[in-house]
Amino acid sequence: MKHKAGFVNIIGNPNVGKSTLMNTLVGENLSITTHKAQTTRHRILGILNEENYQIIFSDTPGIIHPEYKLQESMMKSVQSAFEDADVIIYIVEVGEKKIKNEKFFHKIFHLKIPLLLLINKIDKSEQKIIENEILYWKTKIPNAEILPISALNKFNTDKIIERLIEILPEHAAFFDKDTLTDKSVRFFVEEKIREKILIHYKKEIPYSVEVNVEEFFEELEIIKIRAIIYVLRESQKGIIIGHKGKGIKRIGTESRRDLEKFLGKKIFLETPVKVKKNWRNDENQLNKLGY
Repeated sequence: MKHKAGFVNIIGNPNVGKSTLMNTLVGENLSITTHKAQTTRHRILGILNEENYQIIFSDTPGIIHPEYKLQESMMKSVQSAFEDADVIIYIVEVGEKKIKNEKFFHKIFHLKIPLLLLINKIDKSEQKIIENEILYWKTKIPNAEILPISALNKFNTDKIIERLIEILPEHAAFFDKDTLTDKSVRFFVEEKIREKILIHYKKEIPYSVEVNVEEFFEELEIIKIRAIIYVLRESQKGIIIGHKGKGIKRIGTESRRDLEKFLGKKIFLETPVKVKKNWRNDENQLNKLGY
């Protein structure tokens, strides 16, 4: 078989399992996953390399109607996923009947490239319900190939890879074969800390927080990291820190443990909390933060 390579971009509503799917397909936890919507803010590449193919998956933020400039930036990254894809994966979950932004649904309906529609989380449903879901989506998006899956339990995920190898174009590898992602180590440090905040804090707090690695010094046996946690208001700073510093200590301890596993070295981690007013709606601040 000649070498195949291409870009497979994953889109869908918030919290349908896009990040879990990419992590499963690539075999690495590249995208953070939580039960909260809008966990993914950036477009993240995960690259699956074998001798005869290279599949470049792209995890994207969940499709929403943006309410501030950060969310506008997130939707621009979804827009870009339509523009450079060889294949689009549109992932839905059982019971979902529409995309949360009609503009993107119009794009899906009129795609000129292969479209795989994956019905996720089928492990939670009965066979008859799944059959009805397949019939519904065949009517709704007739240009899609439909496959029921469970990304979490790896059900039918091997069939996704098999089909992608069939439909991707013949092409040389776009990246070196030992490349796993396009993101830096600093990015994954920031995301791991933000993941802990998403897990442990409720309401608006996780959506008001951004993490930025200010210092990253790698020595022979230890990596020293200073990562600033930015919030919108002073009251949020107090909530993050918690009573007698217990909140921020928990975030630091859990993040450090995960990062030591991920990076294979001892980690010294500082996580000061600072107020950066209106950062979600300030284009200059968003650009500095990588959006």
